[in-house]
Amino acid sequence: MLQLSVEEQVARARADLRIGAPVALVAETGGALILAAETARAQRLEDFRRLGQDGVDLAISHRRAETLAARAYDGDIARIIVPTDADIGWIKATADPSLDLERPLRGPYRTRREGDAELHRLGILLAKQARLLPAVLVAAFPAAAEIEQLAQAAGLACLDAEMIEQAAETGAGLQRVAGARVPTRFAAAGRVHVFRPVDGSEEHYAIEIGTPDRRQPVLARLHSACFTGDVIGSLKCDCGPQLEAALEQIAEEGAGILLYMNQEGRGIGLANKMRAYALQDQGFDTVEANHRLGFEDDERDFRLGAEILKALGFSAVRLLTNNPLKIAMMESAGVRVAERVPLHVGETPENRAYLATKRAKSGHLS
Repeated sequence: MLQLSVEEQVARARADLRIGAPVALVAETGGALILAAETARAQRLEDFRRLGQDGVDLAISHRRAETLAARAYDGDIARIIVPTDADIGWIKATADPSLDLERPLRGPYRTRREGDAELHRLGILLAKQARLLPAVLVAAFPAAAEIEQLAQAAGLACLDAEMIEQAAETGAGLQRVAGARVPTRFAAAGRVHVFRPVDGSEEHYAIEIGTPDRRQPVLARLHSACFTGDVIGSLKCDCGPQLEAALEQIAEEGAGILLYMNQEGRGIGLANKMRAYALQDQGFDTVEANHRLGFEDDERDFRLGAEILKALGFSAVRLLTNNPLKIAMMESAGVRVAERVPLHVGETPENRAYLATKRAKSGHLS
């Protein structure tokens, strides 16, 4: 059968949002066209205005709504009614707080309180999963059949609400696609295993040092990719020193696993991480910056790390971490954490406030 699976259809919709293409969503309450605010172009905004039967909304998370003094009548999101004279610059400035100083916003914002917000909410979820700003343009239709016909005629991806929810709940299954010996300055006996999510998203890596005993808890580090800290030596975080210290400790013990997860910026992607850095330069701490962008404190999915460990034959770990969330998610995903091994390195004058915020607001352990 050539029919795409649910996971494949949802993955294609995320890719469409990244290139600035609309996606059709349907539910029992009706249908909607959605378009990521970050990648929207002027002509597409005009198309939405022409098609939207009740105007066009800009759906944003309640986190971003708080910074705009926009009422979030739907609790976790707000549906801003896009003024008829608003241009694409207005859309992008409303969605992106890192532009606030360049283009001061002029409120007040009118937000919608009537009608159903289910498809707006799912549109934001898709944008997050695509590593885009959590803000989407929405043109609503009262009848699902109408939007389905429009999607078919225009060749647009069309998803129903259950498909998106199912894909989010099950997560991205992983396939081991390659592995080879890679001697490093940390250990001559090393192997790198590459795991690819079945939905085509970023690959993740397992660095196996020595020959760990699968019958015993393995010394393991779950490390999230950090281009700035791991590659160019940024002093704004402790990621680079943590990576090196973890590999050194595993090598000294003679065996262990380091999982290198491509979940940059606590799962918001490098572009949004740079937006967060721009906000930090304005005086906001790391958590406040994420909130102003519309994200939660941490958007990572640590279940992926547990899935890799199980695929490699491990059921228990001695986890190198200061993050209690990693411990909880390992346990909930079926990997027993036999011991937490603290990892405290890399504090500098430049990142001291950042580390203090992680302890105070994210519960990181001393």
